Amino acid sequence: MITWKDFEQIDMRVGTVVRVENFPEARKPAYKLEINFGPQIGTKKSSAQITDLYKISDILGQQVIAVVNFPPKQIGPFISECLVMGIYNEHNQVILLQPEQAAPNGAKIG
Repeated sequence: MITWKDFEQIDMRVGTVVRVENFPEARKPAYKLEINFGPQIGTKKSSAQITDLYKISDILGQQVIAVVNFPPKQIGPFISECLVMGIYNEHNQVILLQPEQAAPNGAKIG
């Protein structure tokens, strides 16, 4: 079990996907995302293995939820700066966590 204090250390925010491109160098099929988290946090990059259920045109302009306070992670030739959150379905495909209604970029999840 984690404590409430442990949970408070995780900084999850909502952001809008402003750029999506294929990531052919990834071991598993993935996209490179650029996500706008508003003026306080800015734009961050992420790699997301969401190609099974989402086309590039499906994701561009959509809001997602991501952990923004992990250290950068090298994924092949790409540096991921945040972790986009999702749910694994019964086929091990990722379903993105998204707000039900539009929210300001950078809004904190908690």
